[in-house]
Amino acid sequence: MDHTSPETSSFVLISSATPPGEEVAPQQLVEALGGENLSPDLRWSGAPEGTRSFAVTCYDPDAPTGSGFWHWVAWDIPAATTSLPLGVARDDASLLQARNDFGNPGYDGPEPPAGPPHRYQFSVHALPVPTLGVSADSPHIAARFAIFSQQLASASFTARYQVME
Repeated sequence: MDHTSPETSSFVLISSATPPGEEVAPQQLVEALGGENLSPDLRWSGAPEGTRSFAVTCYDPDAPTGSGFWHWVAWDIPAATTSLPLGVARDDASLLQARNDFGNPGYDGPEPPAGPPHRYQFSVHALPVPTLGVSADSPHIAARFAIFSQQLASASFTARYQVME
């Protein structure tokens, strides 16, 4: 399932903790897998003209749910922001974060079942509005609908993780 939007070649997203195409860094994994459950540092540049805020998502399209698994949905990140630090707190007041598919607010890292590798798609979405008008108490589908139906562009990278059988 592809959740991308119009992309501009100058709009890019990178992370020092989890380089694109590499394995998810151990510190991003859930504690049950020996991780620290910290969101990766993210940096972006080249957002399109008209960007008034950003949203960030992390999605596992390989989760055996029939619809993937959402690890992080955050929005209302001010347009002047070009990065998020390692380990964004669940109660960080500089953005709104929905409950993920684990049922927790904010980021929770990979915890796939044993078997084939899973892909984790980290994306930043440029939005033409300063706020989505969606409460953090709303189901993340409400925020995702607002993000994907309005975004000017997105920039993404994919990392992977596998639990061996």
